[in-house]
Amino acid sequence: MVTADAPQDLAGSLLIAMPGMGDPRFEHTVVFLCAHSKEGAMGLIVNKRVPEIGLDDLLDQLKIDRGSASRGRVVHFGGPVEGARGFVLHSSDAPEYPATLKVDDTFAMTATRDILVDIARGTGPRATLTALGYAGWGPGQLESELRQNAWLTVAADAAIVFDPDDSAKWARALKALGIDPLLLSSGGGTA
Repeated sequence: MVTADAPQDLAGSLLIAMPGMGDPRFEHTVVFLCAHSKEGAMGLIVNKRVPEIGLDDLLDQLKIDRGSASRGRVVHFGGPVEGARGFVLHSSDAPEYPATLKVDDTFAMTATRDILVDIARGTGPRATLTALGYAGWGPGQLESELRQNAWLTVAADAAIVFDPDDSAKWARALKALGIDPLLLSSGGGTA
């Protein structure tokens, strides 16, 4: 049970938007939760791309020499908060950068230029997902949304998070819970 005093720490989990989500920015989204505490929660949407912007475009804007390793990589819409701020969700096999948040033994998040330089050089982490903006919740807000059946949660799986097929992530995350997406209803209830 989640209480206001001691929320369940969902960092390292995926939030799966339920059908009928009232906010169109989150419709059919999968959010990787980077941090979760009584102060709130922060995550990155991992299955929605920023249209017409690739990693090479970001590297050009930051005046980082792009290498062949960045060619063709996409940028994700991480969420509606601070849309110009960049984040890299990555495997934890990389060296720690000055602003790295180690989420767990599999995932870390970095928000500094250094990681982009390494990605462009081909010396960055094995798996990466670059995002602009993030999804944020104030104290108790995510817990309230969970009680209202706006989200399902499942342990994050790197094979889903870093899969280049963004269109399949929502259904794959649901299937990880044993749920057939076709059987979900947009209505919810409580027992």
